[in-house]
Amino acid sequence: MVISRATLAALKDGGRVIQAASEGDELLGPLALLPGVWKNEGGLEGRGWNMIALPFETRPGSELDYRLLLNQYNETLVFDLVDKGVPNRGLTALGVQADQSLVALDYEQVTDQIATADFPRSTVLGPTRPPGNTIHHEPGLWLNMLDQVTDGFDIARLGSVPHGDALLALGRSVPTRDGPPDIPDIIGLPLKVEQNLENPYLAPYKHFHDNLFEGLFDPVHPAELLKAANQEVEILRTTTLAVDTEVETGGIHNIPFIVKQANASALRSTFWIQELAETDDLGRPKLRLQYLQIVMLDFDSRTSGLPGRITWPHVSINTMHKVEDAPREKVQLLASR
Repeated sequence: MVISRATLAALKDGGRVIQAASEGDELLGPLALLPGVWKNEGGLEGRGWNMIALPFETRPGSELDYRLLLNQYNETLVFDLVDKGVPNRGLTALGVQADQSLVALDYEQVTDQIATADFPRSTVLGPTRPPGNTIHHEPGLWLNMLDQVTDGFDIARLGSVPHGDALLALGRSVPTRDGPPDIPDIIGLPLKVEQNLENPYLAPYKHFHDNLFEGLFDPVHPAELLKAANQEVEILRTTTLAVDTEVETGGIHNIPFIVKQANASALRSTFWIQELAETDDLGRPKLRLQYLQIVMLDFDSRTSGLPGRITWPHVSINTMHKVEDAPREKVQLLASR
């Protein structure tokens, strides 16, 4: 979505405004369909899946030094507050004022576990981590950069995770396309090891490949359930938001313990916002959101036989509906100051 010069000039003249986010806001550009509340409801319960390899002390004599943890979850993802006219001050090479304007959209993500398993089987899953507990919480911002764009990177995601991680991922917006998204084929196996399921070191992956988690999820091919969720669904249009921490000035910063134990070194995430042929009570296309996120974790291995750290894909996927418009609680709280 291209912002007109007149709209941009009016934004700069009007100053900075914080208000409730609303679907279709022109200034949000490619983010315009995000405002609201997205959940695993209406037949999409349990469509969130997570896989992560973690350092783990196995039984004496075992060549494994990690366990593979899988989770099935329900999610609430809220986009509720927009900050318009955020100014970044700057000058051209000739000393002429050349400020940047951007729009920031608040988000908050919470995922609640409904099933879990690991291999090798650990005691870490015990009563302190029962099904039904929260396993992830992430507040953050999506940015739409309205001008002064560098190398085409006009969208960004900033996120913070209570484990002690903060990220900046950048992306280039693309036009909305007709039809469903193209879900890529990805392999969930770690890098810098022999990627053969007969390799004894990959026994946890082979275990869940042969015995699908909850009868559905295969960590070797973790994106397949996204494709399956689109079968027999009529998708009119798809907006794609793809961001990466390994481009331009992107990156992840972690607290020392994380860096030492299982360093989160890179993130790639793609959101597919889908407008369906099915309509709501107002005749508007119903909206679905799918995402595929890969965080690369690095931790030392005693058994890989190759130099450097093994890199482990930490993969999360989900398919959700938008269930309501953005709640106004944050705006009301700000107005009461």
